[in-house]
Amino acid sequence: MANDVKNYSKETTSFILKEKIADMMKYGKQAVANFPRRERQTADEIRRSMLTMYRLSIVIEKKYYKKTTLQDLDIELDVLRHLIRLAQDKDYYGQNVAPPLPFKKYEYWSGLLNEIGRIIGGYMKYAKQ
Repeated sequence: MANDVKNYSKETTSFILKEKIADMMKYGKQAVANFPRRERQTADEIRRSMLTMYRLSIVIEKKYYKKTTLQDLDIELDVLRHLIRLAQDKDYYGQNVAPPLPFKKYEYWSGLLNEIGRIIGGYMKYAKQ
């Protein structure tokens, strides 16, 4: 009976990295939904990047990974950071066109990505041992 309780609590504890990525995806999906039609390709790339991160977090959670999986996740995080930075860059879009991602949303989204980056860094340190 005591073992059943221990096993149950192990199964119900969530994997924090996957949870944080899912939270970021919820926010990102809403933010990308407001992109204008002309930025459909950028929005699609951002969605694809978020899904790739989520997929890699599942692989890591199941422990079917090597250090390269963590590196792939770290690279994908950096790709997503650059995509959202580009989506809010006024210089990229010019003076006559507003960037599709407002700066306030960019700030909040960047904070979520920084938190995910710290978690990935912790896992990478742990994997090196």
